[in-house]
Amino acid sequence: MKILKLKPNTNGTRHTIKIQKNLLSKTNKLSKQTIAGIKNFSGRSSTTGRITVWHKGGGCKKLFRKINYLNTETNAIVVCIMYDPFRSSFVSFNFDLDRFVFFRTISTQFVYPGSFFCCTKTRKDLNLGNRIQMSQIPAGSIIHSISLDYKKESSLVRSAGTFCQIVQKSLNQIKIKLPSGSVISCPSTSFATLGSVSNFQHNLTLIGKAGKNRLLGKRPSVRGIAMNPVDHPHGGRTNGGMPSVTPWGIPTKGKPTVSKNKVSK
Repeated sequence: MKILKLKPNTNGTRHTIKIQKNLLSKTNKLSKQTIAGIKNFSGRSSTTGRITVWHKGGGCKKLFRKINYLNTETNAIVVCIMYDPFRSSFVSFNFDLDRFVFFRTISTQFVYPGSFFCCTKTRKDLNLGNRIQMSQIPAGSIIHSISLDYKKESSLVRSAGTFCQIVQKSLNQIKIKLPSGSVISCPSTSFATLGSVSNFQHNLTLIGKAGKNRLLGKRPSVRGIAMNPVDHPHGGRTNGGMPSVTPWGIPTKGKPTVSKNKVSK
């Protein structure tokens, strides 16, 4: 996709950098069966209505696109690439050649409409977009959308432009390097998709104005020191020499957030 830097005609467009999305397909009658309405609670409890998550609220109405994260054996063809308001990456609208149904998946970079892909346990072709069991993928390969078990959905490396790499393989375990730089072990029966996630230029965009975040459902963040003492431990003109804490008094700088009982493999 092409990066567009808008002309500074207004204050809102002065710093805006966005991705040209006119090459993406729009919603059609075939894709409506994979779209569902969803209720937005805007950071509030669905029962009491009280705010449970700060800095959320408002936003434009949007429909939820159902994504297939399962590892069922599939032979499909990419019909088109579409935009999804709930995720940073693009999604592929596919047609299953075996079951004659339409479904959506996370789009792989450089996989275009008309491309054929499959999901299988055996090693057929190591083409971009194919979903294969990690025991059949050679070491050093670039993968994404990792599911840690055959029966589970893909849960890792799904954001725009992200990918991970297989660094070591053994009989039952495979070590992969995540985008964060950490190395984790997963069973050799887990599945992954070859290639990197689409929309790799997403990190180059700039919203340009605060109103764009309000349309996305993000409310302003207020510093604790600017609040009253009843609202935050930092409130009341000065922090009193205390360390930085959350609104509930938990230290935020330097204290480990990983559970002590969690053992890294």
